Amino acid sequence: MSLDALIARRRTFAIISHPDAGKTTLTEKLLLYGGAIHQAGAVKARKSQRHATSDWMALEKERGISVTSSVLQFEYHGYQVNLLDTPGHQDFGEDTYRVLIAADSAVMLLDNRKGVEERTRQLFDVCRRRRMPIFTVVNKCDRVGEDPLKLVSDLEAELGITAVAAHWPIHQDTAEQGQVFVGVYDRRRTRAFLFERGTHHGAQRVETRTLDLDGPDDQRLVDALGGDETAVAAVAKLAHDIELLDMAGHEFDAQAILAGEQTPVYFASAITNFGVEPFLEDFLPLAPSPVARESSAGPVPPGLDAFTAFVFKVQANMDPRHRDRIAFLRVCSGRYAAGLDVVHVRTGKGFKLAPPQQFLGRERAFAEEALPGDVVGVHDRGSLRIGDTLASPDAPKAPDGKLLEYVGIPRFAPEHFARILSRDPLRRKALDKGLRELTEEGAAQVFFAESMMGPVPIVGAVGLLQFDVMLHRLEHEYGAPCSLEKLPFRYPRWVTGPEKEIQKLGESQDLQLLYDAKNHPVLLFRDEWRLRWALERAEQLGLKFFEAAP
Repeated sequence: MSLDALIARRRTFAIISHPDAGKTTLTEKLLLYGGAIHQAGAVKARKSQRHATSDWMALEKERGISVTSSVLQFEYHGYQVNLLDTPGHQDFGEDTYRVLIAADSAVMLLDNRKGVEERTRQLFDVCRRRRMPIFTVVNKCDRVGEDPLKLVSDLEAELGITAVAAHWPIHQDTAEQGQVFVGVYDRRRTRAFLFERGTHHGAQRVETRTLDLDGPDDQRLVDALGGDETAVAAVAKLAHDIELLDMAGHEFDAQAILAGEQTPVYFASAITNFGVEPFLEDFLPLAPSPVARESSAGPVPPGLDAFTAFVFKVQANMDPRHRDRIAFLRVCSGRYAAGLDVVHVRTGKGFKLAPPQQFLGRERAFAEEALPGDVVGVHDRGSLRIGDTLASPDAPKAPDGKLLEYVGIPRFAPEHFARILSRDPLRRKALDKGLRELTEEGAAQVFFAESMMGPVPIVGAVGLLQFDVMLHRLEHEYGAPCSLEKLPFRYPRWVTGPEKEIQKLGESQDLQLLYDAKNHPVLLFRDEWRLRWALERAEQLGLKFFEAAP
């Protein structure tokens, strides 16, 4: 099979949602139906249950939340799927935003009782700015929620995107359980998927019966639902809803979906597995294959022979037995093969590629090669950083004659700061190693304040929960128990200019002078008023302020 044909079968997407919308549960069920696992785990597992594959960290298992993104890969009906599970909580948004750079499309998950929530809105805006195709799944349809018509209407009103229902839920009233989610109707193919309730509480696949119909009011659907009054009422409600959707006038447009202008909407219950496989079967043919990526040399098409890739994530200690460090690469062009000569563009150093590793949460396996769209991991001893580009020597060059570098990897200034206090002075080397490696993952930044006792480490994070994660990992992964003393500063600014003036400003009230890992001076401001005060005096003092390291 040609390279172009192999690329066309790649699908790389991220799942985004507000916390508790069921994102990790949906991820687990996609793995189940994709054949990657044989039994689905739970986000908050009991002793007799297995945990979700994507939640591999000890802290994630303890708290039942995702605190880091996960890479999960499987094959399904000829497609090579690279699924990127992202943390839902805003405090880990920096990780999510970087993962979105590595994805070609996004699956946006909504809670059927809550619709579009604040975090959903934020992540949608990120995708919209990149013109990323977005596929919407309304989850938790096994529970009574908002009317589906209202959910679709609110989706359009809240996000300003055309929403077209690809599937529609079928509910049937029962004397025992009230309203029950029994299937979905495929509008484009006029067929219904009816679900059989399993006995494994969603841990295993459920049987699905497919009915080819002449329309939503087909008598065959009534008969399949039992032929009684509840079946007649369920089909009548379905037909009424479909008629209203048809009257809305939104035509399904595959090109508009790929342009990020239209989102197809699906309905499912990830916890019970209902609707998951029909979504997967519809989604993969519609989702985009890898597209050209922007670089300093212009757009790079995936079919380019030269190998190029960028690092979007670094993760330490995925294997607790070896304390290894993995750099995750998005392959953008060419073929990744062991032994290939490449250049680390930032440093200009050349080296040979190690065998690529594919992942299923923490589990990994070596692959023979990786192609554009694939996400792979490579062992790293500390040389690779988030945003780095790897390229073969024959890759395109930028106007300045240097090998291309991929652009657009987001960086965020910390908003919260805390002093690190070791509870065991004998573990200082372990603490220093932990801070260095965790900082390289991009979850937090480390600064140093001068003191009579020497440099005092201070950590900065985008969200407060990142502090909890850091403390937990320092103790359990590095054997360096610590506590934090939070500082009252919110606004960091890197500064250049006369050292005397920087030092003098650092002695001002409501300011603190720190130095980053490269010894660049950074001023922390307590409030916006003090920041404006300094900015107004910057020119006369010969100083320049930057929101990121210059």
